[in-house]
Amino acid sequence: MDVRSGPLIDEAFFHRDAVSLARALIGVRLLVDGAGGAIVETEAYGRDDPASHSFRGETARNASMFGAPGRLYVYRSYGLHWCLNVVAGEPGGAVLVRAIVPEAGLEAMQARRGDLPVRLLCAGPGRLCQALGVTGAHDGLSVLAPPFALTRAVDPHIDVQASVRIGISRGTDAPWRFTLAGSPFLSRKA
Repeated sequence: MDVRSGPLIDEAFFHRDAVSLARALIGVRLLVDGAGGAIVETEAYGRDDPASHSFRGETARNASMFGAPGRLYVYRSYGLHWCLNVVAGEPGGAVLVRAIVPEAGLEAMQARRGDLPVRLLCAGPGRLCQALGVTGAHDGLSVLAPPFALTRAVDPHIDVQASVRIGISRGTDAPWRFTLAGSPFLSRKA
């Protein structure tokens, strides 16, 4: 993966359905306070998807999923781990960012996660949030404003693979998990 940054992303990038956005985010570089790297694994969740937090409608917990495209929906999974989602252009649609390549701010990420192999620092949504310092305080913020920076992939010819989502018990047959082909930084092999 090329560690150079491409052009900044604007709000128009997010005005698409969650599945299209999940695919488009592969290769995009995500930084939080200067730490982060290229996104290599995502999962899409739509309003009519039984695995989605928005499936039963808007609540206080999932209100950010019904907000403006490009906002974050950050929630705690099983009361343990924060998970970062980017809101899509459809109400209730969002993309879970499952893994990135740790490229920038390695010292900060290792300070938060411990002395792990670099490959494991951001491999999985909980690990990713811990490494980047993402918490519930980031819920509802725009991914286009500080402390976030989002830039397009340098290489427009990225080999993206689709497979079924993991770690869910409903909607398990939807091929809405997207990964960078051959990446060693995924949460689980595709």
